[in-house]
Amino acid sequence: MYSLISVLAVIIVLVFGVILFMFIQGRISGGDMGKMKWEKNEGAALKEANKRLAQNPRDPEALAIMGDKYFREGAWDQAFKVYQLLLESPGSNSGIDEFEANKRFGLAAMKLGLIDDAYRSFFAARTQKPDDFECNFNLGALEFQKKNYDKAIQLLQVARRLDPEHPPTLRYLGHAFFKTKKYKDAMAFIRKAIDLAPDDKESIYTLGECYYDANQTEQALKIFTHLRPDPVLGPNASLTSGTINMDLRQYDQAIEDFEIGLKHENIKPDVLIDLKYHLATVYLKKNEIPKALACLKDIQIQNPTYKDVSILIGKYGELNANKNLQIFLMAPSADFVALCRKIVMGYYQRAKIKITNISVNKNEWADILAEVDTPKWSDVVMFRFIRTQGAIGELIVRDFHSHLKEVKAGKGLCITVGNFSEEARRYTEARLIDLIEKDRLLAMLNSVDIRPAGQTKAKK
Repeated sequence: MYSLISVLAVIIVLVFGVILFMFIQGRISGGDMGKMKWEKNEGAALKEANKRLAQNPRDPEALAIMGDKYFREGAWDQAFKVYQLLLESPGSNSGIDEFEANKRFGLAAMKLGLIDDAYRSFFAARTQKPDDFECNFNLGALEFQKKNYDKAIQLLQVARRLDPEHPPTLRYLGHAFFKTKKYKDAMAFIRKAIDLAPDDKESIYTLGECYYDANQTEQALKIFTHLRPDPVLGPNASLTSGTINMDLRQYDQAIEDFEIGLKHENIKPDVLIDLKYHLATVYLKKNEIPKALACLKDIQIQNPTYKDVSILIGKYGELNANKNLQIFLMAPSADFVALCRKIVMGYYQRAKIKITNISVNKNEWADILAEVDTPKWSDVVMFRFIRTQGAIGELIVRDFHSHLKEVKAGKGLCITVGNFSEEARRYTEARLIDLIEKDRLLAMLNSVDIRPAGQTKAKK
């Protein structure tokens, strides 16, 4: 009895397995047959479409079949031509989805960089379906490319309502708000776009610009510093981070930024010049004149008329050759005053000179009061050494004259590395004030030995 039951069970299992195998085979064969049938039908349709187009190149149904094929294959040039013919055909409205044709024509035009054609088609499609996501997004992107940022924002806001998590929509919105200087809105959208597409370095750079323009320099500096090594954005990021550090008086860090930027290859010419100019500026702030001159001369070779490069080369070239002039114009106050003391002590020949008072007005000038005793005369003389270059006007000379009267000085010498205005000259005509300009000052500076005591001049 038990053996009979076992035999029946085995038979049932075998029969079930055979049925299941045949069913699976039928499904597979049916799928293959369905695919073959579909391919056969498509092939027949394309063959029929080509036949009809040979008789009538503007046959709308045949064009629609061919356009669908080219569009699905990404053959944008052919798709563009087919949908252009389809939309221009007199009978295109009969049984043809004009909205879809316009949209596909617009997409093909965009792929080919035909912006005006794309815009017209998307605009036509949007008039039929105002809430279509692709039409609003692509029109918004095109308005952005045309720099119509307010229109772009309106269209992209509609696209965002239809698809709130679409990264390119958020990205374009953020960049459009940045262009319209609405930094708070820009930052919100760009952050969302970056969250969805973390590798979008251009958006990260724009976020840094938002922080910078919103005076959030610490956040901006972090972003630009992070982007310095990037082969595409690195030069600009280095330039901006260096500028921020320069404004913060972090000169060593600024130099590092600019030097990193200059190490990149294929730098845009305008960015290259800006990097060198800013680097030269920082070197000048640190009184590293030879390094600054090297940068400025490189710029002059590349662009002889760039900003004030020629003037700076002339000015600092002279300074580089004259250590005392460097001290007079650029050294800290203590070194400047020490140099002025030496000029005073050697100004009168065969005279006994005793300095009785020194006062410094910020970093603009120093007043030195001295008692001078010569074989022919004795008097109290005040020297004013002015560090400001350019023309010295009447107001500074008037102030000097008032100071002379306060200290009861009999004579005054007003000395500048620049020159005096005509008004200043007229004011001193009837007063005991001598005006000494750059040429005479340079002669004084060349006669002063600034070396520490105990050192002697080398023999010529």
